[in-house]
Amino acid sequence: MKPNLDLFPIGNCGVSALIDRQGRFVWACAPRVDGDPVFSALMDGMAPEHGFWAIEMDSVKSIDQAYVRNTPVLRTVMTAEDGSSAEIIDFAPRHPKHSRTYRPLAFARIVRPLSGTPRIRVRLRPSADWGARRAPHTSGSNHIRYMCADVTFRLTTDCPVSHVLEERVFRLERSHAFFLGPDEGYDQDVGHGVQGALDRTVAYWQDWVRKLYLPLDYQEAVIRAAITLKLCAYEETGAIVAAMTTSVPEFKESGRNWDYRYCWIRDAYYTVRALNRLGAVDILENYLVYLRNLVDDSAGGHVQPVYGVGLEPGIGESIIDSVEGYRGMKPVRIGNQAHEHLQHDVYGQIVLPLVQAFYDARLLRPGTLEDFHALEAIGERAFAMHDQTDAGLWEFRTIARVHTYSSVMCWAACDRLAKAADHLSLPDRAAFWRERAQIIRQRIEAEAYLPDEGRFAASFGGRELDASLLQMTDLGFLDAHDPRQVATFDAIERDLKKGSHLFRYVEPDDFGEPETAFNFCTFWFIEALHQNGRIEEARTIFQEMLSRRTAAGLLSEDISIDDGELWGNYPQTYSLVGIINCAVLLSRSWTDVR
Repeated sequence: MKPNLDLFPIGNCGVSALIDRQGRFVWACAPRVDGDPVFSALMDGMAPEHGFWAIEMDSVKSIDQAYVRNTPVLRTVMTAEDGSSAEIIDFAPRHPKHSRTYRPLAFARIVRPLSGTPRIRVRLRPSADWGARRAPHTSGSNHIRYMCADVTFRLTTDCPVSHVLEERVFRLERSHAFFLGPDEGYDQDVGHGVQGALDRTVAYWQDWVRKLYLPLDYQEAVIRAAITLKLCAYEETGAIVAAMTTSVPEFKESGRNWDYRYCWIRDAYYTVRALNRLGAVDILENYLVYLRNLVDDSAGGHVQPVYGVGLEPGIGESIIDSVEGYRGMKPVRIGNQAHEHLQHDVYGQIVLPLVQAFYDARLLRPGTLEDFHALEAIGERAFAMHDQTDAGLWEFRTIARVHTYSSVMCWAACDRLAKAADHLSLPDRAAFWRERAQIIRQRIEAEAYLPDEGRFAASFGGRELDASLLQMTDLGFLDAHDPRQVATFDAIERDLKKGSHLFRYVEPDDFGEPETAFNFCTFWFIEALHQNGRIEEARTIFQEMLSRRTAAGLLSEDISIDDGELWGNYPQTYSLVGIINCAVLLSRSWTDVR
């Protein structure tokens, strides 16, 4: 079967998996999202021999899938030619237990008959060593142990174990439960235990969604984006990964195959900002813990743009040959060279979320004076780096410039420190940081502004455009109606917009000319249209973007402007952030209906 990105994520903020339209687990890593894939089929060409978990129906005619309302619990209904049918419920347990959140390294499945006499086959083939081999196993009367690379899973089930081991077709006459989790005894009846975990997991997620502040319109899209962003959080440390996958190409045979299973400071900043608009303060609080640890570790010096989910600085990039790649498109990369880059926008993206702790009375752990002084070291670094070359937010590998976006983010760091100092009644520090912000502003206006065109360029002394210039308004550097910003927007629309979509840039980079649009940039463009009063145009493009989502209601990083096919890693936090931000912006007010 030809792999695609029409996949349903499940997870519990500790472990996650992607399930395809046939109800197969095709991607999951353990013990963490950046670990060895125990289900590797997505990255192993067109016909992998292992790395999946399928529950197949004999003579299947149709398959329907949908999430249980307001949860990441997936329901798959299979119907056979003779009209018999069965359902599969897939989830990762997450619920309160013993005064803590129970989120084991585990996946659970329930399969039950709905009508007639369905015949099914269970094919559970975990992989090891990056898909190089099928994981070896041992078995007992009610369990099977799978020795994967970094973890041993135990399947506990009330289904006959021999049916699973022999991949035997059998009549499904009653419900069967499967718990694939830690290598330890399951201390209760598996059927009742898994059903109880399902009920509590559904209750947890529906209660979490109930506490969100939603816009009036586009609620289904916002809820699904918010749930999935939460699934991209690694709760143990507070990290937020950019996506759950690695090496899905940005377009066919592009070689732009990157590993996104790490925490980018930039991506996480946009994620917590979007979720904060919905009142999801739990993710913000946890991420602030992650950030404060990074600030301490940096000691006011260099901060990487990306770290491992356990705060690891070393995530060296390498290429593996044990799998064939997405649709056979190599290379398959693990790790990411971006951890070696200079990307000076990170200093602003550290300061901006952390200063919220000085204002937000909801937080269990408000910001302190000690936190402010620790942040000042980051501000000093931002000031020192604001006019220095870097790889930029698009992470060029062989191009170094003074990128305008990076410099504006450094300005934002100093600007927000000045405002925080005012709030904390530190007038001397406020004056200090206002002066530094003004110096950076003057430098940007002198070096990145093109008087002959009345617009800004993407780099100091350059003339090229990129979509990040649209963020100058969002960051407070320019008013949306400033003639310089209007001219910049007009130039971006003229040069970067293709159909309804926006490219990051169009100049050749390390890998040649881009061929797909970057979804997050299209959402930036929608916001800019709204700022420029072209609201109906913004709504039209937003509706088109919503129509491009997968059946799960999600987007990847990139989209083909020719056929609308999704490319790049999935689900992409940037793209989901765009859905939330634009929905909030374009929705009618609640006062319109109450």
